[in-house]
Amino acid sequence: MNSIPADAPRPADFAAVRALADADMRRIDALIRARLASDVVLINQIAEHIIAGGGKRLRPMLHALAARAAGYHGEQHVKLAAVIEFIHTSTLLHDDVVDESGLRRGRQTANALWGNAASVLVGDFLYSRSFQLMVELDDMRVMRILADTTNTIAEGEVLQLLNIGNADVDEAAYLAVIERKTAVLFAAATELGGLLGGLSAGQVSALRRYGMELGYAFQIADDLLDYTSDADTLGKNIGDDLAEGKPTLPLIYALQSATPEQVASLRHAIEHGGLDSLDRIVAAIRDSGALERTRARAEAHANAAHEALAALPASTWRDALATLADYSVQRTF
Repeated sequence: MNSIPADAPRPADFAAVRALADADMRRIDALIRARLASDVVLINQIAEHIIAGGGKRLRPMLHALAARAAGYHGEQHVKLAAVIEFIHTSTLLHDDVVDESGLRRGRQTANALWGNAASVLVGDFLYSRSFQLMVELDDMRVMRILADTTNTIAEGEVLQLLNIGNADVDEAAYLAVIERKTAVLFAAATELGGLLGGLSAGQVSALRRYGMELGYAFQIADDLLDYTSDADTLGKNIGDDLAEGKPTLPLIYALQSATPEQVASLRHAIEHGGLDSLDRIVAAIRDSGALERTRARAEAHANAAHEALAALPASTWRDALATLADYSVQRTF
């Protein structure tokens, strides 16, 4: 059990939140390593590549923090956190194949090293492994939430595929994709923490709303970074979204307020997925005020996440969740 003094200060930044969750995260990481193991050599190779790639383990950490904020002191959160990370990692493997990505977190992707077939199949392995762990928990509420979540994520992946190269995608269609692809897993992670802690239905709903709003904020900020960061910091190639023909929110906002000539360039870039005019496109996005509008939209969702936390009892764990809402829009990678 993690005992935190009632008067402990609010974690100031992501590093402090990570330190607060460290004991839980060490156990979660150990279980992830143990349950990734297979007697199929290629699975172990790709799994080790994924683990060595690091990453913030944000989703399993969210679940652990939410469970602690809900007053949970048992052991099931460790398995649930591993399930959440397996689901997330499997989607990354599949996404990199669909997007033909060669770089993630500054390292070559699994599909770049082992090919598309191996990446898709190991992604399937991770999905099925997550369901094995779910069954071990033997809780129909948990299984229903996670089954619905994985199905929704799959819908989001197909929706995004349909939007690629479509310069007429509007803000509502964009939000529908990120709700299904990103926010719904954040929401499941925090909702399940509330369930484990035995919170009231209203408090569990508030935790789910926190996770959903945090997921929106995180993804919108991520899409903003594609036009404001650099490859060394971000860990992927700048302009990747544009190269893949993805109409993310900075592009959508730019199309609404750019000059007619800039709009023509933006539409051509989305429809043809080229980077030959990246500098001009980025300049058009910046000139239009789209970056400021995108940042404001991310901050609005982060503020909504803060508001949802008011339903929970005061604790350092709740404070850590609030700090993550700030981090979602302040981060540089």
